[in-house]
Amino acid sequence: MTRTEIFELVVRRAREVLPDLQRHAFTDADSLEALGANSLDRAEIVTLVLESLSARLARIELFGPRNLGELADLIHGRMQGSAATCPATSS
Repeated sequence: MTRTEIFELVVRRAREVLPDLQRHAFTDADSLEALGANSLDRAEIVTLVLESLSARLARIELFGPRNLGELADLIHGRMQGSAATCPATSS
């Protein structure tokens, strides 16, 4: 999955949790907190994104990103790292 696709997934999940943002034009610089998401909203959005991707990240890592772009970068980077370290299976 590309970084852009991950960003779009984050946006979709944010709109599910925060319906008032349906018409908001999201950018990489947007902060969920600045857009009105409380800590529970933010946790739900991240959980929904990770579940959609069948991905696991240490919750402590999720405190680093300050905006949606950084969150998408983090998830994309971890997914790329996981793909690179998974052994190929043969049929």
